[in-house]
Amino acid sequence: MTELERIRHSAAHVLATAILKIWPDAQFAAGPPVENGFYYDVELGHRISPEDFPRIEEEMKREVKANHVFERVEISRPDALAMAERGELAALSARGVASKFKLDILQNIPEGEAITLFRNGEFTDLCAGPHVMRTGNIGAFKLTHVASAYYKGDERNPQLQRIYGTAFKNKTAMDEYFAMLEEAKKRDHRKIGAEMGLYAIDSEFVGPGMPLWLPKGAVLVEELERLAKETEFAAGYVRVRTPHLAKEKMYKTSGHLPYYAESMFPPMELKEHGEGEGTERYYLKAMNCPHHHRIFAAEPKSYRDLPLRLAEYGCCYRYEQSGELFGLMRVRSLNMNDAHIYCTEAQFAEEFRAVNEMYLRYFGIFGLEKYQMRFSTHDPAKLGQKFVDEPELWRKTEDMVRQVLVGSGINFVEVPNEAAFYGPKIDVQVWSAIGREFTIATNQVDFAVPAKFGLRYRDRDNSEKVPLCIHRAPLGTHERFIGFLIEHYAGNFPLWLAPEQVRIVTLNDDPALVEYATGILKKLRGEMVRAEADFGTDPVKAKIAEAEKARVHTMLVVGPRDMEAGNVSVRLHGKGNLGAKPKDEVVAGILESIRERKG
Repeated sequence: MTELERIRHSAAHVLATAILKIWPDAQFAAGPPVENGFYYDVELGHRISPEDFPRIEEEMKREVKANHVFERVEISRPDALAMAERGELAALSARGVASKFKLDILQNIPEGEAITLFRNGEFTDLCAGPHVMRTGNIGAFKLTHVASAYYKGDERNPQLQRIYGTAFKNKTAMDEYFAMLEEAKKRDHRKIGAEMGLYAIDSEFVGPGMPLWLPKGAVLVEELERLAKETEFAAGYVRVRTPHLAKEKMYKTSGHLPYYAESMFPPMELKEHGEGEGTERYYLKAMNCPHHHRIFAAEPKSYRDLPLRLAEYGCCYRYEQSGELFGLMRVRSLNMNDAHIYCTEAQFAEEFRAVNEMYLRYFGIFGLEKYQMRFSTHDPAKLGQKFVDEPELWRKTEDMVRQVLVGSGINFVEVPNEAAFYGPKIDVQVWSAIGREFTIATNQVDFAVPAKFGLRYRDRDNSEKVPLCIHRAPLGTHERFIGFLIEHYAGNFPLWLAPEQVRIVTLNDDPALVEYATGILKKLRGEMVRAEADFGTDPVKAKIAEAEKARVHTMLVVGPRDMEAGNVSVRLHGKGNLGAKPKDEVVAGILESIRERKG
C-alpha cells in the first residue's frame, strides 16, 4: 500500500470515528482506500446528505488535531468474536448491540489467518491495516459525495450508505487535485465532442455505445490511421483485413468461449445451404487475434517468414453493460490499432523491445511526458482456472518480458494476478496534460493460443515449431484514444491533427481581395490541407471570434495591405496575432508542421 493509500485508509477510520460521535448507533461494514480517495459503508437510520458533511468534517478535524496514534493489536479469534458480540468493533465503546457486519467479516476470515484491530483514540476497528503513524499525518481531507451500496455488492443483503471522501498529505496537494477535477470538467470529451461536432451517439436508431463519427471526428480517425500505417510500414508490418464476424468454432478454439461470452454479442443462428447443410452459430468479432491466426495458417510458413507482423485497424464489438457505457471511453463498437507479431523465441526480445519503442515514439508525438507500463503476471495458484496451465511457459515468458523492460530502461511496475489467460501482458498508463491517468493501450504475450489453432513454422532443422505471438495496440482504439486526446488537448489539437487546420478570413468581400485569398486557399487545399474560407461581409472581429469558437488552429487574415505586400496576417487559436508574413513562407511553414506532426 502506498503512502497516499495509507493516508486515505486512515482517513476512513477517522470518518467512522466522527460519524459515531454524531450518530452512536451507526453500524459499519467496509472502509477501504480506492482510486482518488476512500469510502466507508454505514448502516444508519439518519440519511446522510452533503448538508451533513460540514458537521462530520468538523468532528474529523478534531480527531486529526488530537493526533491519536494508530495502534495495531493482534487478537485471538475468540476474543475478536466476543468483542463483536458486545458491539465493540467499529465502535467507540461496548454498546450492547453486536457489530453485525464485523461479526460476518470475522466469520469469513480463514482459520489460521492473523486477526488484527486498529485503535485511534476511542475508536476500535477490525482491520488488517496498514495505517499512518498518527491521525495528524492525515494532512488534508474532504468528503465528496454519498451513494447507496448493497453489503458485499449483493442485492439480497442490506443496502448501506457509502460515504466517499479524499485525503492528501497537505492542503496544497488537495487543492491541486480539486483544481484538476474542475479543469477535467471543462475538458470532458463528451462536452467538447458535442461543441466541435466530432461524434454522435444515436441510441434510438443505431444503439447505445456505438459512435457515429461526424466529418470532423472522421478527420481524427483518418489522421491516427495514417500515423499508424506510416509508422508500421517503416517497422516492417504488413496490413490485412478480416470479416466482422466468425463461426462459433473460432472462439471456442481460441478459448474466448465460454469464458468471454458475457462480453460478446449473442450469436446469430444461420442455416447453411449446399454441402454440409445445417445450422451454424456466428458471433460478431470481439477481438481480431483469432482472425489473424487463421491468416497465419492460410499459407505454409518457414523460419525465413518470421517475424511476421500482421496489422489491422479492425472493428470489434463488445457487449458492455449499459450502465458502464461512457462517451467514447467505454463503447460497444471499437476500431482497434491491432497487430500480431509471430516470431521465434530468439526473435522475441528484439520484437518486444521494438513495440515498446513504438509506444515511446507515440508519446513524444502527443506530448505525453508521464507514463508507466503495468507488467501483469500470473498467479501459480490459479493455473488451469484463470490462467493457461503451462507453468514453465509462464515462467519463461515472464522472465523474457521482464528482461526486455529492465534492459530498455522502461518505467514499469509489476502487478501479480492480472495477466491475460494466455500470457503476460503490459497495460500502458499515461497521464494527460492536467494529470489525469488513462489506460490507453496493451501489449500481450501469447504462448498458448497459436498452438490451439495448429500454427506451425518449419525451422532450420526442418522440424515444426509453434511461433510465439505478441498482441499489441499502441494507439488502443480510435474511440478511447480520441476521447483521451480531446481531454488532453481540451479540443485544441495540434495543426496536423486539427479537424479544421486553416481558415482564411478576409477583411471584406472586395473581389480583388477574395481572388487573392482564394489563391492561397487553392494552394493549401492542393496540398491536402484542411483549409476553409470566410469571405463574407461580417466584421473581421466576428469572423475571428467564430473561428476561435470552432477551435480552428490557424487563421490567415487578409486585408488590402497584406494583398499589396504578398502577405497574410497569422493568428493561432488561443495565442493571438503573430503578425504579417509572406504568404509563401506561411504556406511552407504550415506544410512542414503538418508533415513533421509538430506539437
